[in-house]
Amino acid sequence: MSDDSPLKSAGILASLEPVVARLLDRHLAAAKPWFPHVYTPWTEATDYDGPLDGEPWRAGQSVMSPAVQDSFTVSLLTEDNLPSYHFEIATRFGRDGAWGTRVHRWTAEEDRHAHALRSYLHARRALDPVVLEEQRMAHLSRGFDSGRPGVLHSLAYVTVQEMATREAHRNTGKACGDPLGEQLTARIAADENLHMLFYRDLYRAALDLDPDPAVTALADVVCDFRMPGATLPGFQERSLRIAAAGIYNLDVHREHVLLPLLRTLGVWDRTDLTAAGDQARERIGLHLEQVERNAARFRSVFARMNADGDIGV
Repeated sequence: MSDDSPLKSAGILASLEPVVARLLDRHLAAAKPWFPHVYTPWTEATDYDGPLDGEPWRAGQSVMSPAVQDSFTVSLLTEDNLPSYHFEIATRFGRDGAWGTRVHRWTAEEDRHAHALRSYLHARRALDPVVLEEQRMAHLSRGFDSGRPGVLHSLAYVTVQEMATREAHRNTGKACGDPLGEQLTARIAADENLHMLFYRDLYRAALDLDPDPAVTALADVVCDFRMPGATLPGFQERSLRIAAAGIYNLDVHREHVLLPLLRTLGVWDRTDLTAAGDQARERIGLHLEQVERNAARFRSVFARMNADGDIGV
């Protein structure tokens, strides 16, 4: 029975609920409250045009490189799409019991990220606020659908995605050249890290519960992973500039997301897999080799692009 069948999904959810409750307690004990308003440089902000008759935004007002602007744009618009993410996980995992409590807590914590990022970016005049709002409307109007067929695939996706998002936020801050921006993105990355730890340890329990289907779902996700912001307008061009700047590229994805995650999950050490699980594990290994080859090729391309000044890092 595949994990997308209602009966199988219900069984997985019920079996994992005690683990969800335990990990939720751990998360609540570790999560520290923080407030978006303290990361906004209010005294440096100026009024925009419109009812306040302030100064319109101009491109020269931003001190951030194009690649960093791209990364902040993708990060913010991704965080903005929270209503679609909430709908998907609430539909998949349920709104009752420990699962429901976790879904709502995660939503509340994630909601801070967009508020904090937008206030900071507006105050710094780092991005065109009109274009940003137009893109937000377009992106949220499309919604989001991960395309994952069942509980195990959904859990595998959020496990990888939270770790990838952590790295993207952290590296954006390091590249932005603004100590306040780095503090804010580090604070958001800390949230994402706790979310990753929750899902990672939950997925480890899923691997013990149903090894072959869980490894297969993980292989499906790893081999076809796309960031949740991949449907953004101009995402491919932006992701290329972001990658060339070293903020998030195949090297980061392989070395700081996939390899640590697979090692901690113990994927390579499992001895309880049948032929189906072994085949899935082999797929993961082959994919990692392909990612390594692609990363080497792109490093050469990015070096030329940076030397020619084509990407504005």
